[in-house]
Amino acid sequence: MQSAAPLSRRKSCWLGTPEIYFRKTIDNSRLVKVEDPRRAREMKYFGLALGCLFLLVMGFALQHFRAIEYGYKIEALRSEREGLTEMNRALRLEEASLRDPERIDVMARKLGLQSPQPGQVLRMDAASDAATPVMASVAPVAVVSAR
Repeated sequence: MQSAAPLSRRKSCWLGTPEIYFRKTIDNSRLVKVEDPRRAREMKYFGLALGCLFLLVMGFALQHFRAIEYGYKIEALRSEREGLTEMNRALRLEEASLRDPERIDVMARKLGLQSPQPGQVLRMDAASDAATPVMASVAPVAVVSAR
């Protein structure tokens, strides 16, 4: 009894028939493929359907990516426009400060310039028509020394 118990617990190495594969050479050279016209037509239609589906998907993808690209371009141009608008505003402020008559007068006095004397300034005729040509003329100018 004691010896029978350990034998039943022990597993056997032999689990069944071994799988053995024998190499068999098969000669298919005498077989001839029979063309199936219905199957060929189905495959042609399937290929055309896949081609159309591919073109539709690529067209949609192209439109989508172009829309994204145009969005980026629009945003870049918008930011460039805002930058140029800000620069234009700064330049207008600078021009206004440079055209300030008080500032020009102070700088002229620092350089030793004086206000013009009566009769020294000749005004152009504002009443004449702007479309007609005006002949330039030399008028005598008196030079006054600052010393």
